[in-house]
Amino acid sequence: MAAPEEHDSPTEASQPIVEEEETKTFKDLGVTDVLCEACDQLGWTKPTKIQVEAIPLALQGRDIIGLAETGSGKTGAFALPILNALLETPQRLFALVLTPTRELAFQISEQFEALGSSIGVQSAVIVGGIDSMSQSLALAKKPHIIIATPGRLIDHLENTKGFNLRALKYLVMDEADRILNMDFETEVDKILKVIPRDRKTFLFSATMTKKVQKLQRAALKNPVKCAVSSKYQTVEKLQQYYIFIPSKFKDTYLVYILNELAGNSFMIFCSTCNNTQRTALLLRNLGFTAIPLHGQMSQSKRLGSLNKFKAKARSILLATDVASRGLDIPHVDVVVNFDIPTHSKDYIHRVGRTARAGRSGKAITFVTQYDVELFQRIEHLIGKKLPGFPTQDDEVMMLTERVAEAQRFARMELREHGEKKKRSREDAGDNDDTEGAIGVRNKVAGGKMKKRKGR
Repeated sequence: MAAPEEHDSPTEASQPIVEEEETKTFKDLGVTDVLCEACDQLGWTKPTKIQVEAIPLALQGRDIIGLAETGSGKTGAFALPILNALLETPQRLFALVLTPTRELAFQISEQFEALGSSIGVQSAVIVGGIDSMSQSLALAKKPHIIIATPGRLIDHLENTKGFNLRALKYLVMDEADRILNMDFETEVDKILKVIPRDRKTFLFSATMTKKVQKLQRAALKNPVKCAVSSKYQTVEKLQQYYIFIPSKFKDTYLVYILNELAGNSFMIFCSTCNNTQRTALLLRNLGFTAIPLHGQMSQSKRLGSLNKFKAKARSILLATDVASRGLDIPHVDVVVNFDIPTHSKDYIHRVGRTARAGRSGKAITFVTQYDVELFQRIEHLIGKKLPGFPTQDDEVMMLTERVAEAQRFARMELREHGEKKKRSREDAGDNDDTEGAIGVRNKVAGGKMKKRKGR
């Protein structure tokens, strides 16, 4: 049969009937027994909506555009069909998954390994911030699945001898809107040129942007659209609030909320790396167990922070938007937008860290006198008017002195970090998670220089 014309508009997948959905199991969707057992072991008892729609079509060999909010089981929707096909026709370098952030790449690889452990699936994670040499060795072993960020993958395609993707059968772009927003367009184009045209392509995205539509026309053949939510949605079980405050009292209100909702785990989003770091130091001075996660930290520090938070050794994670996409940290109870997101769509991803997979959660957004317009845009996007979060202003004001003192200490510590960077760094490494989180690149360079002098 001749391949259908590439520029066909996607056909809509028929909505499954509700009664059927109740009884559907992975076996009903056509997944092989080995993988069904793996799903049971992971505690996936019944497939999510996006999985019910996407898996049968993927198993028929169709190209898929999956539109679903974060936390809806997208990873399973592409991992299961790929592993199913891999069982039928085993081969190396079988599938490539492109993701926008390093953390998401590691998470997807964990899911592939968990699902494919019984059938011996090997995967490699190819991302920036990690030694290229060890990645080249991993690629030389020809894993079945490669999970990569576009930039580093291009590096390897150009510089690693003997590595190519000419036999690739599946391409997945997860969080496609974000890959394109981060200006990876040229990299994606390059990757599309060096992989076979005769392949299956899955494009997953929480939001359908013009760039994604353009990519869909270029990369997919006669795709089927599986939309679980066409509107920009936030999950039903998520309670969303806002607090309207003067910007100079933001820190005080944050401390008040952490006290009010004590016992929960928090994810606090800041707009800059510096603010993330400052707020983490501030909260530590007040005795909260807070750790930062941002782009200036080395990869090992980022994973360390994430793992401490996942293991519940820390209850507060302060992050920039690096962490707003795709990270599945099961026990985030409250998301706080300390700095309001400038892009309304980022709001959906940020609050998507809580109330995942059917659990409930809270999201609180701080709105200062400068953020009113951004906040109205967010309300317009999600089509809801958010209620205010009840606060006792007199109680909040009682905290101001303590917070002001902690702010002073935090500023001093930040300044010391800055000076430490300039001076020698002999005694680095004694502080647990913030040490070295600032200006890591300079630090790495400094380390190399020392070694050379030592020679």
